[in-house]
Amino acid sequence: MTRTGIKAALTDLLLNEDITLTEAAERHFTPDYRQRTDGEWADRSQFLDHIAHLRTHLAAGEIEVHEELYDGDKYADRHTCHLTKKDGTTVSIEETTLMLEGTDADRNLGSAR
Repeated sequence: MTRTGIKAALTDLLLNEDITLTEAAERHFTPDYRQRTDGEWADRSQFLDHIAHLRTHLAAGEIEVHEELYDGDKYADRHTCHLTKKDGTTVSIEETTLMLEGTDADRNLGSAR
């Protein structure tokens, strides 16, 4: 089985203007791919709609991989996207903690010290 790393996948999806979104998706994601963001599941089509939207706003970026783990067909990673938008502003995004249940007052428990 050929595996794609998250850096190559996200670079192709978000930043590689030499290939289409469809080509990037075919290269890196299976037809049954799903992604969970902020507790919401998106199927491959919904995920690609999101990526298409992001592509209209991004000019450049770098993907920093912190950890990448494989266990059979299971996969997990932690990464940070350092992105420059077309208007010149920058943003860095890392998703590592998700509260599954609790109140708004509990939102920061994952980082409380």
